[in-house]
Amino acid sequence: MNSIDLMVEEHKYATRMLKVIRSACYTIFQGKEIDYEDFGKMIDFVRSYVDKHHHGKEEKLLFKEMQNHLGKIADNLITHGMLVEHDLGRLYMSDLEEALERVKNGDEESKLDVISNAVGYTHLLTRHIAKEDEVVYSFGAKNLPQEIIEEINKKTEAFEKEAEDKGTQAYYKTMLEELESKYCS
Repeated sequence: MNSIDLMVEEHKYATRMLKVIRSACYTIFQGKEIDYEDFGKMIDFVRSYVDKHHHGKEEKLLFKEMQNHLGKIADNLITHGMLVEHDLGRLYMSDLEEALERVKNGDEESKLDVISNAVGYTHLLTRHIAKEDEVVYSFGAKNLPQEIIEEINKKTEAFEKEAEDKGTQAYYKTMLEELESKYCS
């Protein structure tokens, strides 16, 4: 298993969800009622698939080894770039969830916060994915010792197997397809 190829592939699923989120926000902009269940699914996808599953591999495996073996440049790139953006994405999701709750409780103006946090997240993650795919991953692949890459690949394979046994990948891919059929067709 090539862990970097897998992470690039997972970015494709994340990007598809970003389109769903933006499209769902557009329905709010058009004056339609918020589907709280769907937004709950989108937040779950982001938190569980993108953040826990995908970012989990990045943070615990690839980024950790880049910081341990590639010096100050890698440490700065990871610490002050990628990890800061992961945290900012978590903040967007938390603020989105709070805004949804306020709208649910009658605060119509908070629809602005729903849209701004959701769309802000899509913009952040779009740029974040491009940086990882075009710079961070290739920097790691080019500069990490081969034995470290092989160790990351083994650990990624075990991580994926454990998630597969729980049905994580299948569950979130099915959820994505269902939301795409509703918001992107």
